[in-house]
Amino acid sequence: MDYIERAAPYQRVLDFGCGSGVLLPFLGSIAGNVIALDIDLIPLERMKAQIDFPSNIEVHDTRSFSLDKLPAASFDIVTALDVLEHVEDLSATLKSLLRLLKPGGRLIVSGPTENVFYKLGRRVAGREYTGDYHERGIAEIKYQLAPLAHIEQIAVLYWPMPLFDLFAAIV
Repeated sequence: MDYIERAAPYQRVLDFGCGSGVLLPFLGSIAGNVIALDIDLIPLERMKAQIDFPSNIEVHDTRSFSLDKLPAASFDIVTALDVLEHVEDLSATLKSLLRLLKPGGRLIVSGPTENVFYKLGRRVAGREYTGDYHERGIAEIKYQLAPLAHIEQIAVLYWPMPLFDLFAAIV
């Protein structure tokens, strides 16, 4: 949040894979318009029943709303936090997300390292957290983004046993 807030306020922000919407109140406070997308809106609806979300947030189900419906070069920031490891067609998704960014815009990405420490943690956490639904780890995502945008490292959690990587792809 500190990284995103540095250049605030923003005109438009996209939260790709918004999940329960944990980031949306913050994004709504620093942007004029926030678009939130996810394939499963049930967690977000549960959260909305507990707290009021800012009125400048627009939510869409990606099963009926594609990234192609959004205008090119129209977002200052796109967040994709812990979601790209689940995407089947990563190459097409990355190109679509980058297409949405204004010049100088940032795609903020986080994801699991899928290293031995991460996998061990999932095993300890229990069967429901095995990670079998992951298509890839963050290293592959970063590798595919590197030829398309400048990569700026934000954080690695937690050194010396990294479990997650957080970086920005700048167009």
